[in-house]
Amino acid sequence: MNPELTPDGHHVVIKGRKWRATDPELPEEVGAVLRKELMSARREVGRALRQEDEAAERAARDRVQRAKVALGERGTPWWEQSSQDRKARWEPLYRELGADQG
Repeated sequence: MNPELTPDGHHVVIKGRKWRATDPELPEEVGAVLRKELMSARREVGRALRQEDEAAERAARDRVQRAKVALGERGTPWWEQSSQDRKARWEPLYRELGADQG
């Protein structure tokens, strides 16, 4: 089930709260890789919290931030960027994850 979008398409509404939507120009295969990284990083945040490992928590939260920015959910709003700027936002992490190999 897809979340409700605001009329301008810039945000999703989940349980009555607005969150910035993922960049709709993001190629599906790129979005899948970046969402996988985001979920992995979120699991690492939880693990670090349970282990009370502040360094691991910081590293995991940094990964979450990078994934959210690459997805267009944080940082400069995607609707204020050119297509070229939008690609420049996600491409480095996508390449770093090795997803463009093959």
